[in-house]
Amino acid sequence: MSKQEKFKAKFEGDIHRFWDSSLDEVKHNKVAFIVYLVLALSVVGMLVWSLISHNYENSASCILVLILFLVPSFLEKRLKVKLPMTFEIIILLFIYAAQILGEMNSFYIRFPWWDTMLHTINGFLFAAVGFALCDILNQNPDLKFKLSPLFLSVVAFCFSMTIGVVWEFFECFMDRFFLFDMQKDTVVTQFASVYFDKTGSNVMVKVVNIGKTVIYDTEGNVLQVVNGGYLDIGIRDTMDDLFVNLIGAIVFSLFGYAYVKSRGHNHFASQFIPTLDSDVDIKHKPNEPLREEAQQKSGDK
Repeated sequence: MSKQEKFKAKFEGDIHRFWDSSLDEVKHNKVAFIVYLVLALSVVGMLVWSLISHNYENSASCILVLILFLVPSFLEKRLKVKLPMTFEIIILLFIYAAQILGEMNSFYIRFPWWDTMLHTINGFLFAAVGFALCDILNQNPDLKFKLSPLFLSVVAFCFSMTIGVVWEFFECFMDRFFLFDMQKDTVVTQFASVYFDKTGSNVMVKVVNIGKTVIYDTEGNVLQVVNGGYLDIGIRDTMDDLFVNLIGAIVFSLFGYAYVKSRGHNHFASQFIPTLDSDVDIKHKPNEPLREEAQQKSGDK
């Protein structure tokens, strides 16, 4: 058999395996598939409309969203992990809410709480990812250490907060070097700064009851007028985002702690925690959640 024939046979085999595994996934996760189908059709409709109206930026966003929709399924097959149906649906809705509703339909502007809600969910989701990574490693008998439920929760919390901080770095980078507005501005009526201390002795000067800010260019022309106060450039948005990310991370860390303490049998918490695929052949030590689940499944058979 020539190289071309081998490649063709391998490619066809991969396609058949992917198709069979996809059909099997649809059978076991019908609700998640329906959610995916509805959201994907909605995005395709927006993509067509964007192309017709020559809005190529929105077209690119729609294509990106369709690709991101495939990421959960890809990770399941590639990393041999199992994403709970509830967790997968939350990921799909999060992607749709952030890019399609938030960016393309201006929900970030129309609903001031939209960004706050998404950053809270982001903290929750990435705490789940961090927890799952550590929990899977924790069940590997070849490792020389074992993490307590409390320590697993702390690691999940730190992982989520690290991702949140890195994202804020990214927003700051885009705003600073490409003049984006990812770190949304806030109109404030008071602040304190040592910038106005004419003595140079690092004394805070309070500026209160600000009614209007007028922005001039270098030639004295008025560029913009901010009515109602002074324009804070992103710092409050960053702090608010990190705070709600912290709340989401704490909430999931509590779920994760309950999950490990109950040896994986906490039904509510298990809906949000990715686990190793039960078909993967890994030896586990006694009394560990994955082994217990595998034993239960084999008993049911």
